[in-house]
Amino acid sequence: MSSLSEVAVLIVGAGPTGLTLACDLARRKVDFRIVDKAPAYFAGSRGKGLQPRSLEVLDDLGIIHRILPHGRFHLPIRAYDGATILGDRDLYEGRPSTPDVPYASPLLLPQCRVEETLRQLLERHGAQVELATELTWIDQDENGVTATTLHRSGVKEQIRCQYLVAADGGRSFVRKFMKFGFEGETWKNARMFVGDVCLDGLDRDHWHTWPNHPAGWLGLCPLPSSKSFQFQAAITSNVDEEPSLETFQRIADERTGRSDLRLYHPTWLSLYQVNIRMVDRYRAGRVFLAGDAAHVHTPAGGQGMNTGIQDSYNLGWKLGLVLDGANPLLLDTYEEERLPVAASVLGISTRLSREFQANGNHLPRSSATLQLGINYRNSSLSTREATSPLSVEAGDRAPDGPLVDEHGNRLRLFDLFRGPRFTLLSIGATDTEPLNSLSQRYEEILGAYAIHRRSPQERASHKILIEDGGHVSQAYGVKDHALVLIRPDGYIGWLGESNCIAAAESYLDAARSGRQ
Repeated sequence: MSSLSEVAVLIVGAGPTGLTLACDLARRKVDFRIVDKAPAYFAGSRGKGLQPRSLEVLDDLGIIHRILPHGRFHLPIRAYDGATILGDRDLYEGRPSTPDVPYASPLLLPQCRVEETLRQLLERHGAQVELATELTWIDQDENGVTATTLHRSGVKEQIRCQYLVAADGGRSFVRKFMKFGFEGETWKNARMFVGDVCLDGLDRDHWHTWPNHPAGWLGLCPLPSSKSFQFQAAITSNVDEEPSLETFQRIADERTGRSDLRLYHPTWLSLYQVNIRMVDRYRAGRVFLAGDAAHVHTPAGGQGMNTGIQDSYNLGWKLGLVLDGANPLLLDTYEEERLPVAASVLGISTRLSREFQANGNHLPRSSATLQLGINYRNSSLSTREATSPLSVEAGDRAPDGPLVDEHGNRLRLFDLFRGPRFTLLSIGATDTEPLNSLSQRYEEILGAYAIHRRSPQERASHKILIEDGGHVSQAYGVKDHALVLIRPDGYIGWLGESNCIAAAESYLDAARSGRQ
């Protein structure tokens, strides 16, 4: 026997991708459920780095203060030849935080800690992951999706949802069941043992690597907010051993040339095979793919977890608007925007992996991995009506910048962007009444602010903020005045002159109705 329940969105998979979407939907008051077939939460570090753009997503979700204390920026990589130290290298040296880019380099943090923080946020919203719940069947029609789940206890359930989002990883059941194309290649000669182990004999202030051993590269990376190191060891295609603590210990002894390193208390041990694949589409009707279900990468550059987080960040606000009455055509822009990004990021991680092999197994440096330059300039949601030159375009990431409010309190543009609404900035304009009218008309989906270069002599009827040091005008390239409409996911949707308020209204009307 099976029961039948209804929900607006069913999320399948509770890794970083699924949890990010769940947290975004929760703050939009969307009715959802999130299920995962695993009986317990994963306690390892399949991913161990949050790129700057992902840190900005977590800032927007309001949990960056819970993330940063547990991670570490700028962990130097120490290379060895046996016991001889060859040198130290910081891949992101010379990238300090700036007013427009507050997170300038990746944060080293194990994936399990990211997931734990997202789950805690989800619980504060009154929701939680349903573990040991496996999706076994999908039936879709014009009006919704009926998903059949089986709990480990033997309880079968049918869940009727308007939309189903698959965040169920590289071996996605949903992708296979719905027959999505998943093209790419498997690098048969690119295999490695990976796992998390406790380790005696090495300091935790360096990522220790042995790049030149004839048997392959070895890396031992201390994981912040844990007692573990991530163990990574390249192996040849003819190695047929199963991952075990004994095997990991033997490899460490052989490749370091040391006998004083002791590995113990493994959290997880795995054999990793490099696959480079992505789907041919991101949706089939009311079923969407996100994260590793849609694209799998080489580990080079730390792109997988981060791209999945941003898939969800792109989809969440669109689902929220559509479920609140917007035209479902808005959801077409998810694939339109994210499919090219996945292809680009896949190319970056593949190139870095080839560089790693070609350069003697030395980790390559690349600012492209930071994901700050990802843009949607070619999207149908990106419109520019400003004639004056600016340093940003519609579709670009919206820069941060320091401000001061009427009481002298310091804040940032990111503080204005935080939350599930659009944000309209009037930078440099002195006539604030049109902005006030727009703010009142769209108060449910819009926050509107006038950004002045100096304090006005008279108070206006809506909030005015003052630039701190001129950084906002500089970051956006505004010499006189401009209107900048920022989407709920922190990208610029529309740019216009201060007298183009009617065009801003048209954009918001189109977004609310799902037409562009």
